[in-house]
Amino acid sequence: MEVCDVRSGPATQEMRRLVGGVADDDLDRPTPCDDWTVRDLLAHIHQFSSVFTDNARKAPMRPPDGLVGDWRTAIPEQLEDLAAAWAEPGAWEGRVSAGGVEMPARDNAVVAVEELTVHAWDLARATDQRVHVQDATLDEVERFFTMFPPDPETGTGPFGPVTPIADDADRLHRVLALAGRDPRTNTTDEQTGPR
Repeated sequence: MEVCDVRSGPATQEMRRLVGGVADDDLDRPTPCDDWTVRDLLAHIHQFSSVFTDNARKAPMRPPDGLVGDWRTAIPEQLEDLAAAWAEPGAWEGRVSAGGVEMPARDNAVVAVEELTVHAWDLARATDQRVHVQDATLDEVERFFTMFPPDPETGTGPFGPVTPIADDADRLHRVLALAGRDPRTNTTDEQTGPR
């Protein structure tokens, strides 16, 4: 099954929009990621976007080191290139690595969507922006957590302890809780329909 979200770009487009909303005085603000500032998060977004682009092209990984000086241009361009790379049929073939874990390229695309979505929420929360996540995107993030489920005994997921959340929480908040985030006090998230 192909991950159309990476190819068609709603997750990358939303991240590009959020990066464009970051002000210079936001860079030293804290984020929901432990010990990371907005500056650190932007550097990570640029790095993983580069890695997933290289994976799609089966090219040697060459992620940037730290936040580059022209990040306002470089990160959106990298995100656009990420979507373009996964639009190529060869992106879905073979095996690649993500975080030191080798996997089929198709699964790697799922990881890319998860990273884009969770860190889009992180960036929005840190910079007082509103994040928009579509149902099709959430389908892929939920698939990620079936690939890497929390340990039923310890309640620890791939990013640490799962956050307790109400049974009636919406899909976005449920996947954020699986990612160890606490979305309960945020009222600015928006889950939109399929696209």
